[in-house]
Amino acid sequence: MGEKILMKGNEAIGEAAIRAGCRFYFGYPITPQSEITAYMAKRLLKMKDAAFVQAESEIAAINMVYGAIATGVRAMTSSSGPGISLKQEGISYIACSELPCVIVNIQRGGPGLGSIQPAQGDYFQATKGGGHGDYHLIVFAPSSVQELVDLTMDAFDLADKYRNPAMILGDGLLGQMMEAVEFKERPKVNLPDKSGWTLTGCKGRKHRYIVPFDLDPRVLEKLNKVLDEKYKRIKEKEVRYEAVNIENADLVIVAYGTVARIVKTVINNAKKEGINIGLIRPITLFPFPEKIIAETASKINKFLVVEMSLGQMIEDVKLAVSGKAEVNFYGRTGGVIPSPVEILEEVKKYL
Repeated sequence: MGEKILMKGNEAIGEAAIRAGCRFYFGYPITPQSEITAYMAKRLLKMKDAAFVQAESEIAAINMVYGAIATGVRAMTSSSGPGISLKQEGISYIACSELPCVIVNIQRGGPGLGSIQPAQGDYFQATKGGGHGDYHLIVFAPSSVQELVDLTMDAFDLADKYRNPAMILGDGLLGQMMEAVEFKERPKVNLPDKSGWTLTGCKGRKHRYIVPFDLDPRVLEKLNKVLDEKYKRIKEKEVRYEAVNIENADLVIVAYGTVARIVKTVINNAKKEGINIGLIRPITLFPFPEKIIAETASKINKFLVVEMSLGQMIEDVKLAVSGKAEVNFYGRTGGVIPSPVEILEEVKKYL
């Protein structure tokens, strides 16, 4: 075991990004993720061959990322719900251009300006494209500060592997909490060579272009099909989840991020009352762990989806269950965090 350091979640993301080789950060402060921006400023401004820019807006920030990653460097931006909304056009351009980057969304209550408290109302925005056109991000859903570290590093690797933007979808509670984290020695990963597509000046070679559109519909359709094949490979190879106590459960809860942490307390409390609860925790929201949910639904006929929203992930759970089991929902929204007591009371309604 290496040395553990007590760190706030947002700052842990920043340190993990730097250790993953990120040297370019472009962002704009917004609660509850502003510590990421501050941490990257403190660290990157002291480093050679690095850049930190607090842009004039979220729109400017994502387009600065776009320019940087076209040269092959590792770059990142971060924000919260309203800011991510402003970045959506740029994110769609990046996905179409098949460029790798990491985008962090530390979610807050919504819609509109909303609140600064934790929420999970950006699930649709993250997993269903969010901007215009047919595209997907690789979306990770950490549930601890240690996972913020590990998955941020993984996000950079998978972004490079698939030439695709990756998102860390956290929430205000994870971003603000402090936990002991370990920055582990990571195995070397063989990633594709970037030299064949980066824009680094064309002296001695043919011009290269990174263009996120084509006015010929047949050519654009061909590009969309190339992207679709990539998403199919990601679905096949990159699904991650945690399954807890699902073999003989009376009911299985599906939850991610902060809510999944709370559900683990619910599982322990329920055991004391003779109630057997299971948990399926998606770690990747895209690709979604539909296979394990479908397999579980063939054995257990009661599911409860718990989210800090009015119900978004439940749609993917219902698709995976495909009518094999009863799927119910419990959610709190606007920045309200569900308690273990109220979740257990909700479970009892369906047993």
